[in-house]
Amino acid sequence: MPSKLTDNLNSRYFEAANRMKSKQARRRIVAYVESYDDVYFWRTVLSRFEDDTRYFEVMLPSHRKLERGKKAVLMNFLEVRGERGEVREVLGRDMIACVDADYDYLLQGATVQSQKVIESPFVFHTYAYAIENLQCYAPSLHDTCVAITLNDHRIFDFEDYLRQYSEAIFPLFVWSVWAYRTGRHNKFSMTDFNRVVDPGGFNVFEPQPSIDHLRRKVNTKVRQLQNEYPDNKEAYLQTKEQIKALGVTPQTTYLYIQGHHLFDNVIVPILNKVCNRLRQERQDEISRMARHHTQRTNEMSCYEHSLQDIRQMLKKSSGYERSPQYQLIQQDIGQYLEQK
Repeated sequence: MPSKLTDNLNSRYFEAANRMKSKQARRRIVAYVESYDDVYFWRTVLSRFEDDTRYFEVMLPSHRKLERGKKAVLMNFLEVRGERGEVREVLGRDMIACVDADYDYLLQGATVQSQKVIESPFVFHTYAYAIENLQCYAPSLHDTCVAITLNDHRIFDFEDYLRQYSEAIFPLFVWSVWAYRTGRHNKFSMTDFNRVVDPGGFNVFEPQPSIDHLRRKVNTKVRQLQNEYPDNKEAYLQTKEQIKALGVTPQTTYLYIQGHHLFDNVIVPILNKVCNRLRQERQDEISRMARHHTQRTNEMSCYEHSLQDIRQMLKKSSGYERSPQYQLIQQDIGQYLEQK
């Protein structure tokens, strides 16, 4: 389905189509998202708002050019030129955009894209950096391990580890947001930040050395930035208080860092180690309790066929529904639907 104004795909088109339907027909609301993975996430978010009067259809911004990404969504629907050259916002009552917040939420209008994301009543964002951050919501990770391994033994405290991880990186995270707010991200980029906050290897049963090493790396980088910007103390403290007012806390910083980095370099490596241990526990139990070789072989085969893929289970996790960020998304959509 094309997405340009000239192709007649805009909110007025959908509103007109909805008006032409029977009064008993449900209102169709099109929700454009960034990528294939986002389709499932936003479907789970929006489905609870469907009833006998409305339904949502979640799709990518264009089926013609196979466009994906946040810019494709925002450029196609927030800055479309009409026949006379005027700039119009195409989104409306029956067409919305659902995107990752990235840093746009924390920048609070410091850039043009940030303005679009936080000011348009028809753009909804994740509050957390991206859907990957919500999929890695700490209180849900044990349940994810159980779904992967079918072993409910708690051998690792995800909430405590991610709390300590967040507290360790928070001082540097404030510098990162400051750099992007002030246009200095070429001096301290997100890639630079990710390189420092990569936790590296750690022992499942003794994770503290990993946290201690991370704190040392962060402190070294913070001192370097303080030396480079000696007059920045007031601006740093102001940025710190502002992002805390937006919901970022030293204990939840992991929800606001780059989502792919958190998913690929922090959470998946931890889950690999934890789940490997849980699988081994279950396999050892089967070997110990089996009465004979045939029973052992059959039971082991049954168990192994029941195991799930770590990445896929993370992507299908809905434990984030308990998070404050998810509640804010729900609140925003509810307010939008209440508008006449």
